[in-house]
Order: sequence, then C-alpha cells, then structure tokens
Amino acid sequence: MKSYSANIKKHDLPNSMQKKQIEKILNQAKKLAIEYRELTGKPLGITREIGEFTAAKLLNLELTKARQAGYDAIDDKREKIQTRSLNNIKGYRLGKLSSNQEWDSVMFVRLNREYDPISIHKAYRKEVIGELNRSGSKTRNERGLLGVRKFISISKEIWKLDSNEKN
Repeated sequence: MKSYSANIKKHDLPNSMQKKQIEKILNQAKKLAIEYRELTGKPLGITREIGEFTAAKLLNLELTKARQAGYDAIDDKREKIQTRSLNNIKGYRLGKLSSNQEWDSVMFVRLNREYDPISIHKAYRKEVIGELNRSGSKTRNERGLLGVRKFISISKEIWKLDSNEKN
C-alpha cells in the first residue's frame, strides 16, 4: 500500500500550536456564520473549511495544502472531503466528484445548523464512480454530482456524534 503522507512537506502542515489557533478561529467563524445566516438567510461560505478541519481532527487525518487537486486530506488514502450543514438531507447534493482527479475515497461530513459535526460517512472510489456512471441521470453522469441520500446509501458511517459528547 502506497503511503501518500510522505509526499507532503512538513512546512505545509500546521503544527499542534497552529491547529489550536485554527480551531479557535473556526469557532469564532462559526458564531459569525450563524449570525450572518440569521440576518441574511444565506450561508457565509465557510462550511468546507469547517468540515475539512473537523474530519482531520476527529479522524486524525493530515490536511493537504490549499487547492490540492482531487483530495483534501491523507491517512493511508487520498481522501476527498465533502461537507454540508443541514438538518434534512433530502434534495441536497455533494459537490462535483471527478473521476479524472486523484482520490481514493470520499468522506461526507454532515454538520448541524450550528456547524457542529453530526456524522461522517465514507465511500471508496469504486462505489462512487460506479454510482456516478449508473445510467439514468444527467446530473450524475455528466456533472459528477451525487445526492447526499444516495451517497449515504453507498457509504459506511465512520463517525457519529454520541448524544452525550460535546464539541
């Protein structure tokens, strides 16, 4: 099995002190995003960063540098991370999943309306590409978009918020 973490330069990764500072900034950003949504009815656009950082923290992943083509984090695999902040998954889609990019699996981080994690699901490339190539949907086949419900049905839940756990 190929190790991808060796390809990341250590100066590209935040150290533990920086991770604590990033977490503090993201917690402040969550509060601002909630206030912004309450005032405008629109999201602030920080869901992706919160989801990636949350997955890395909860699953001990190494985040890649910004704008890394194809994947967002590494453990023993190249992980593409998709995030949505929703209470109801009906009618929502994940972002574009391209078979032309390098990634081994997709993680879906589901956040609640306060941007706290609810669950993380993971599906491997074979299952995701198989579903994207299944006939019957222009959205899936041509645009590379997969519904959240469909993704959950082909994935495995790898983390779930314990009702007693606090973030």
